[in-house]
Amino acid sequence: MARAIVTDARLDALNSWHADWKGLRVVVLGLSMTGFSVADTLAELGADVLVISESADEEYARLLPVIGAGLWTGPLDTVPEALIAHRPDLVVASPGFAPHHPVISWTRSEGVALWGDLELAWRVRDKVRRPDGSPHEWILVTGTNGKTTTTRLTATMLQTAGYRVAPVGNIGVPVLDAVRDPAGFDVLVVEVSSHQLWYLSLQTGPEPVSPWASVCLNLADDHLQWHGSFAAYRDAKAVVYSHTRTACVYNKADEATRLMVEEADVVEGARAIGFDLGMPGPSDLGVVEGILVDRAFLDDRRNSALELTTLEELSRQQLAAPHMVANVLAAAALARSVGAEPAAIREALSQFRLDPHRIEVVATSTGVTWVDDSKATNPHAAASSLAAYPGAIWIVGGQLKGVDISDLVATRGILAKAALVIGVDRTEVLAAFARHAPAVPVFEVVDTETEDVMAQVVELATKIASDGDVVLLAPAAASFDQFTSYADRGTRFADAVRTRIGRDAGGRHDEDQAPPAGA
Repeated sequence: MARAIVTDARLDALNSWHADWKGLRVVVLGLSMTGFSVADTLAELGADVLVISESADEEYARLLPVIGAGLWTGPLDTVPEALIAHRPDLVVASPGFAPHHPVISWTRSEGVALWGDLELAWRVRDKVRRPDGSPHEWILVTGTNGKTTTTRLTATMLQTAGYRVAPVGNIGVPVLDAVRDPAGFDVLVVEVSSHQLWYLSLQTGPEPVSPWASVCLNLADDHLQWHGSFAAYRDAKAVVYSHTRTACVYNKADEATRLMVEEADVVEGARAIGFDLGMPGPSDLGVVEGILVDRAFLDDRRNSALELTTLEELSRQQLAAPHMVANVLAAAALARSVGAEPAAIREALSQFRLDPHRIEVVATSTGVTWVDDSKATNPHAAASSLAAYPGAIWIVGGQLKGVDISDLVATRGILAKAALVIGVDRTEVLAAFARHAPAVPVFEVVDTETEDVMAQVVELATKIASDGDVVLLAPAAASFDQFTSYADRGTRFADAVRTRIGRDAGGRHDEDQAPPAGA
């Protein structure tokens, strides 16, 4: 059956919640939180929605007919007939669908409009307006590592400064849920993945996503299987700066991010704002004699600077590791671009707590410190952890996602006291140590059952560790080979640590032991 043609002009006109979306035939790919938020939004707008997914969460599947959307589930190694029969005018894909996925290839070859959730959210962001009648602003945050922390930091700073703000996107709250929140916001701080940015690169409408401010925190190998190459991954990340209106924040210590800003097509008047751990120049944020300062958002920036906080104060919040200080500076630049005062930034930092599983001290007992950085799911993140804890007993491994771990082992792993190797890609990790760090004792964790892995890890580490040592879970790999998520991996590690400490203490309370998570 031939597909009914919807003109580009009609799609271009769909640039408001109040536009005429009725009858638009849409296929939504994927039924995660993001996919459901897309389907729910489009159904509310009056579109004819069919969700296509390999599987469906029971709750989402139950709700789809309630909101008026259809559902087809099954294998997607070929294009399903149900998709073709729906004759979509538009396909909105969840971020998990890679560019080479058969359904994405079919959509593009058929000339069907292809959006991600960000483009839809931007088009309907005027559903709830601010008191002055304008829609809320967006701040986009991406990077290989540090996205979630920086997103939360920025939102906390702006909230402390009195703005109505929500951290959304890849952080776990779909952007569309915030867009439709009747309370309304002044600013959305949107964590964006390289997958979402790739879809954003396909925009063809007359009003592309145009954030108030944006940042790419850093760039290193990651998600190469999804993108196909490092160059494609880099190009996707660079989209974060496109059409930025006020501040393009970049990492002076990462040349790739500076080049992204130089090459970006931004709105005239947008400024490049640098950050790093050194002395800041005019239009930068940096560190001077242990003080974090702003030389970008003040009138006399060539001759003076504004104090934001100190390294001593950050250490009290476990934010003094170099990569965390960089995240603080990036977030401060974003918040300052909106108008947050230094006092609000300082106050926000005094109250901020890191997410679980992010360089989180699980316990200290008999002189050994156990640290959970399960969120270090790639070599770049693990390198930051190892820099913060040189000489640690390093727990490493999992799904490498096509990334070569050799450089990390050669530069940081060589300093480890020992390595405990877990996960499905153990062979590659073991080979990297044999070649680049042969003097480091390496122990292979052969248990593959989820319930047993961390118990064996902790037993091995206990035999190796002595007074003053750190045992660091910084896997440099994804978790889905043996665990349901990086959080599951970290929680199981923490539980195994506490179980072992409790057994060693004969069930008595250890004054040095950290309290259970959530206590």
